[in-house]
Amino acid sequence: MVLEKIPDKMIAVALDSYTGVGALRIEQRPVPQPGPNEVLVKVAATPINPSDLSFLEGFYGFKKPTPVVPGFEGSGTVVAVGSGLMGRYLKGKRVACVSQERGDGVWAEYMVTTTSLAFPLDESVSLEKGAMSVVNPLTAMAFLTLAKEKRHKVIVLTAAASALGKMVNRLCKSAGIEVINIVHREAQIELLKGQGAEIVLNSRETHFSQHLRDVCQKFQPHLAFDAVAGPLTNQLLKAMPSDSKVIVYGGLSYQPAQAEPGQLIFEGKSIEGFWLTRWFSDKNFLQNLVNWQRAQKLMMTDLQTEIRKQYPLNEAIDAVKDYQNQMTGGKILLRTTL
Repeated sequence: MVLEKIPDKMIAVALDSYTGVGALRIEQRPVPQPGPNEVLVKVAATPINPSDLSFLEGFYGFKKPTPVVPGFEGSGTVVAVGSGLMGRYLKGKRVACVSQERGDGVWAEYMVTTTSLAFPLDESVSLEKGAMSVVNPLTAMAFLTLAKEKRHKVIVLTAAASALGKMVNRLCKSAGIEVINIVHREAQIELLKGQGAEIVLNSRETHFSQHLRDVCQKFQPHLAFDAVAGPLTNQLLKAMPSDSKVIVYGGLSYQPAQAEPGQLIFEGKSIEGFWLTRWFSDKNFLQNLVNWQRAQKLMMTDLQTEIRKQYPLNEAIDAVKDYQNQMTGGKILLRTTL
């Protein structure tokens, strides 16, 4: 395979400070060079995820020195590699890529990442689908694994109308696990029910807390996955039975997860966090490879993601604003070529 010449400069999105979309700008900067056990990916597409918005606001789990290129995942072709056997294996291959904890992200024409964060794409998976094949699909599969490990028959899921929420619903349906879905808009109830969900509650409805308690009393869920945090975490704990656990994996409310001490002390209830990167690091290479291969096979079914709109990279600021205004109904992709 003949690879095209790599330019000296590239277009990238830069974040100057952790103050949100207003701190973004489009710039030209030098194309980065891969070091040992790293690869240079010519980016084809990269999505905007809730975690990206948290990163822009400084609410993610870490901050990088600014100015920095945002973007946690994407897809493209490996066009250059540093030293190391795995890099040579990946050269010329289409990959899904994840940004490193240090250094720039994926919202650029080129990005560097480690060989362990570049995943070869199956021929059946397009670059558009491949761009969204890591964060949400593997998180959904992790949630299913956590539910099945303790033989949970019912779970509670917040932000259930998101792309991830719909994946979790489809996986759970296939596994025979009931999902108590929580959304925050009336239209999202019809959206989920139209896709087969049976239990959907609106957290902004006047009697939500009572309805949640009634449903939890009936179905006795002992596990919840919460993307919102803030007061909603406390509402979940109050409604669920003793010895229940809420796993917080997001902070869409931009508030700390809340709980009453008595629930934790006397009722055996608990809160813990979930970060996909840590979950991955706790698995061995073979386990991660098996999960990745399984995810690709489900990319057109249980793990499919709808694309609402695609923007050229140089319109990334408009794309982020669009996503902030409507975070459901399909993903927004940034494309280096359209």
